[in-house]
Amino acid sequence: MLLLIIPFCAGCINPFAPGELEGDPIADLLGDPSTIEGFYTRFQKAYELRDTSLYGPLIHPEFTFTFRDDDRNVDITWGRSEEMSSTYNMFSLSYDISLRWNNITQKIIRNEGTDAQVIRRFNLSVVDSPSETYRSDGSASFQLTRPDSTANWRLVSWRDESDI
Repeated sequence: MLLLIIPFCAGCINPFAPGELEGDPIADLLGDPSTIEGFYTRFQKAYELRDTSLYGPLIHPEFTFTFRDDDRNVDITWGRSEEMSSTYNMFSLSYDISLRWNNITQKIIRNEGTDAQVIRRFNLSVVDSPSETYRSDGSASFQLTRPDSTANWRLVSWRDESDI
C-alpha cells in the first residue's frame, strides 16, 4: 500500500506553493536599468518607495546636479555625495512622493550605446505633512552612461529645468 501512495503523492502539486517565474521579477516590478525606459522606471520607483538603496546604484560616481537659481541669476551645482544626502533627507522627511515621467522631448544615443542624453518632462509631488505638498513640473536633462551596451545605465549629469 505504501508503495502505491508514494508515487501518487510525488506527483501532487501544492496549490499554495507558486511555481518559479521566468525572467527577473525585480526588473519587472522596479524596472531594468539596462534599458533607458527601465532606468526611468527604477528612478521613479526609488522616489515613490523613498528608497536610497534603489536610487544610489543609478547615480554615477562622477555625478553632477545643476539647477538655475533665478533669484541670484546663477547655476547651482553639486556632486554625488550632496545628491545622496539631499535625496536621503527628502525621502526620510516626506510622507509621500509621486513622480510621473511624461514624454521624452529629446533622446540621443552615442558611442555604440554607452552614452545617452535624454530630456524628459515630469510631474513631481512631495508631501511633507498632511497640510504641505510641494509640486514641481518641468524637464530633466539627463546624461546617462554605462561601460558597455549591456550594462545598467547610470546618471552622470542632471540639469533640472523644472518650474517650481
